[in-house]
Amino acid sequence: MAPELLLTNATVYTVDDDRPWTTSVAVENGKVSTAASGPDTEVRDLDGAFVLPGFVDVHSHHALAGRELFELRLKSGADLPSILAAVREWSAGLAPDEWIVGGAWPSTLAPELGNDAVRRALDEAAGGRPVVLIEDSRHNRWVSSRALELAGITESTPDPAGGSIHRDLMSGTPTGLLIESAGLVVERAMRKTRTLTAAQHAEASRRAIEILHSYGITAFQDAGASLDILTALKTLDDAGELAAWVVSSMLVNDPIFGADPIGAPLLERAAAFRTEHHRPDFVKIFLDGTPPAHTAAFLEPYLHHECFCGETTMPPEELAGWLDTAARAGLSAKIHCAGDSAVRSILDAAATLRAGGDRTTKIQVAHGQFIHPEDLERFATLDVSADISPFLWVPGVIPDAIAQVLPPERASRMQPNRTLLDTGALVAGGSDWPVSESPNAWEGIEGLVTRRDPHGKHPGSLWPEQAITLAEAIRVFTLNSARACGLDDVTGSLTPGKSADFVILDRDPFQTPADDLADITVQETWFAGRQVYRRPS
Repeated sequence: MAPELLLTNATVYTVDDDRPWTTSVAVENGKVSTAASGPDTEVRDLDGAFVLPGFVDVHSHHALAGRELFELRLKSGADLPSILAAVREWSAGLAPDEWIVGGAWPSTLAPELGNDAVRRALDEAAGGRPVVLIEDSRHNRWVSSRALELAGITESTPDPAGGSIHRDLMSGTPTGLLIESAGLVVERAMRKTRTLTAAQHAEASRRAIEILHSYGITAFQDAGASLDILTALKTLDDAGELAAWVVSSMLVNDPIFGADPIGAPLLERAAAFRTEHHRPDFVKIFLDGTPPAHTAAFLEPYLHHECFCGETTMPPEELAGWLDTAARAGLSAKIHCAGDSAVRSILDAAATLRAGGDRTTKIQVAHGQFIHPEDLERFATLDVSADISPFLWVPGVIPDAIAQVLPPERASRMQPNRTLLDTGALVAGGSDWPVSESPNAWEGIEGLVTRRDPHGKHPGSLWPEQAITLAEAIRVFTLNSARACGLDDVTGSLTPGKSADFVILDRDPFQTPADDLADITVQETWFAGRQVYRRPS
């Protein structure tokens, strides 16, 4: 049969080692084809335009990003006065006890929020209403007095396991700053009167995928899937509206979202949500928290602490048990590891699993900003992939916050990507959107190549010796990510027989200065042979 579409006179970088470059792409039944054109084939001359495979984002919280349709969205890097002004404006016209939900406030702002006076300023801005604002890492919350009241949090409330209630140094009262699992109490109180409908969850996913298309992303792995998210994705695909390959990572534990069910009851239902384009193939484990909140687990102490290194959320035997449970169910595992101790713990658990003969279960270390030098070669040896988010560690707000809690010689040595690649590790690219401001892969690619802030707002470079090449960075956000999440059978490269997922760019990245890569724009995005995005003229 002849293809229905043939793109000609193009510069096509296929990310296929057997034929990395070509000048045309043929599409037949939604797949890349080598068939010759026929009389009914639509032929488009691209006049030399650059074509790449669709990007694959290995770490996305797409539904959280989409839910901003229904929430207060704070401006990037907002300071306290602008946050209070935004809350005041959003509150206008709300019912007296209606919840105000939104974010994200910068993690560097946490020291300023931790006192009674600032909480009272939030109360005034909200007109006494309950407020819950999430921090940029999505691990911590700042809430109003009314929210504390509705959650039953008082001076005598003990810190929950895996979290802490920040208290005013003078009065001892809760300031409204809730770290990790402490925020779940407020989350549950909020859901008694404020919940999204199934239709709204589907709308949030639909909107997020529209945004992903505008950045050329045609496949992604959701890094913390709840029952609501699984249901929304199945609903969209059953209706023929899921124009992306999606892998879901189902929550085993949940210190930050407040999802229900989690763990075994959720995993047992996974098969019911599998569709043509949706694969609920991973579990998600939070093994630690974040460095700025002192909840990441390190091998050496935090700054200004002689002994405190943070701790993991579960002991080694429990972690190994979950890996075994996932493997027996035919599932793979994504593990959040912010500190080098957490990274070592999952590598040890992976070693146990591999020693038992398992070589097929995919294991991803998510984030892994800090890896002890002795553990670098273990990624390749144990077939553990590194899920990296360059959006979060190039010079910017989050590295500034990390620099406040770690000694300079450690804070400046994040993401050893050059070494990981050189030792044979599979390095896969993720945005962690909406923790990152956007899922634009070109921002991540520029960060990987330059180790500098793609926006030029923050000076300097971070460990420049760990920079990688442009070709390697493109592969990180295409074929490597597809392999890491198990989608390389259908996408990640423009290989005949794979889904015709590709993007048409406004310029050739290989002819673009490294500091300008983030300015590259997607002109068109195609998924399974059909156009799903066209840049407005």
